[in-house]
Amino acid sequence: MSKIFEELMERGYIEQITHEELKDVLDNSHIPFYIGFDPTADSLHVGHFVSMMVASHMQKAGHKPIILIGGGTATIGDPSGKTDMRRMMSREEINHNVECFKKQLSKFINFEGENGAIIVNNADWLLKLNFVEFMRDIGSLFSVNKMLSAECYKQRMERGLTFFELSYMLMQSYDFLHLYNTYGCKLQMGGNDQWSNILGGVDLIRRIGHSDSFGLTFKLLTTKEGKKMGKTEKGALWLDAKKTSPYEFYQYWRNIDDADVKTVLSLLTFLPMDEVNRLASLKDEQINEAKKVAAFEITKLIHGEEEAKKAEEASKALFEGQGSLENMPTTKIDGNISILEAIITAGMAPSKGQARTLINQGGITLNDEKVNDVNYVLEDKNFKDGYAILRKGKKVYHKLEK
Repeated sequence: MSKIFEELMERGYIEQITHEELKDVLDNSHIPFYIGFDPTADSLHVGHFVSMMVASHMQKAGHKPIILIGGGTATIGDPSGKTDMRRMMSREEINHNVECFKKQLSKFINFEGENGAIIVNNADWLLKLNFVEFMRDIGSLFSVNKMLSAECYKQRMERGLTFFELSYMLMQSYDFLHLYNTYGCKLQMGGNDQWSNILGGVDLIRRIGHSDSFGLTFKLLTTKEGKKMGKTEKGALWLDAKKTSPYEFYQYWRNIDDADVKTVLSLLTFLPMDEVNRLASLKDEQINEAKKVAAFEITKLIHGEEEAKKAEEASKALFEGQGSLENMPTTKIDGNISILEAIITAGMAPSKGQARTLINQGGITLNDEKVNDVNYVLEDKNFKDGYAILRKGKKVYHKLEK
């Protein structure tokens, strides 16, 4: 049998488990497991990346992934780590987002074969529940005192926690019970911020007489300083090429801190750990080679090898004087354009005020020349060979084409 538990530990995925016997269960049997995704956007983002990787490793070891889409719980919104209540979503929005998710998930897990993944939507059972029966059969098994001590609710207590949101833990726990009864699902997995909700489901199944429910949380993708990875000035780092271009995606990983190289290579690539350790041990200038490998491998997983190569070429052209500029982020413009409008068009600042600040702080370069005049206007002379290169700081580039 596999040694999947040991593999997940070695790569640094596992944060907490509910029961020690889970290791033997995973290594000596094949079980259905589930990971949940809230369909609150039409694309997954880097925050979901670790979940997808874990699902892939687990399926390769013979376990069956159940991808639970929170179509029912999304109408409430998970209060974990949130200070405000989420907007409720329509069924049409949710169904559209599910289709988008499946395309992205298909790059990591297989939906065919004996342990092929399945996608389920908890709206299919949650929206049919009878309130009184649910509260009698499920609600009676939960202690409100214990629930309010959970980390996922603490942050909301001062601002006000609605009963609607308080019921989220009950519903997520019921999801696990439903999947246990319907598909024989024995394990719920999720990010460490889901620990309280996962405990609720595991405990619910055990309270009604079953001893083979388990929970596992994996590490959130954070920097050495504890900040979440995948946050950019434009917002989240999306897995959809229309929301975050392959070049921007590649460049994000190319620019990670030296201290984060091992984490990224371990959690977000399938490179053998011997190679991960070799790359992570490189020092000084050589560590840049490890970052290039990480950027290429991660971009290849999400966007395919061809797009990864294009992004790599554009990066080499900008930073090493070789390769092609063809695939860097590009915007076509008509006529002359002010430097402030150019900065906003390139997504380097959201407003003219912030664009002025960038210029005044010496953060904007046009064709390798520092821009000091906030009233500067780009003219034909700036567009040698039909384009101009705008740069913010040392690492953010954008090509403007006439």
